[in-house]
Amino acid sequence: MGEPRERFPRASRLRRSREFQRVARLGQRMTTEHFIVLLVRSDPKKSADPLRLGVTVSKRVGNAVVRNRVKRGIREWFRRSRVCLAPRGDLVVIARQGAAKLGAREISQELSGVLS
Repeated sequence: MGEPRERFPRASRLRRSREFQRVARLGQRMTTEHFIVLLVRSDPKKSADPLRLGVTVSKRVGNAVVRNRVKRGIREWFRRSRVCLAPRGDLVVIARQGAAKLGAREISQELSGVLS
């Protein structure tokens, strides 16, 4: 069948609206053709929390099936490249309209390119 996937733990997710708003207000903004990436790095001396991910995909991107596929691709990229990213902080990825055309590999390449 394939290798089992590790779960996406709660400690690695942004879940509350105020968390997303804080990242939008304070975050460093990077854009690609299909994504907007906001990153707020935490001070390692003050916080022991791991890097957390928040994903936003609007209805402009597509129907629920398409939006969920894009979100799964973003989460898979995050799982695989978490060790290469900032050790602490919050990351929000906002999918733009053309993101529905991308496969998991293209999502990974585009997001890795903007954060490297």
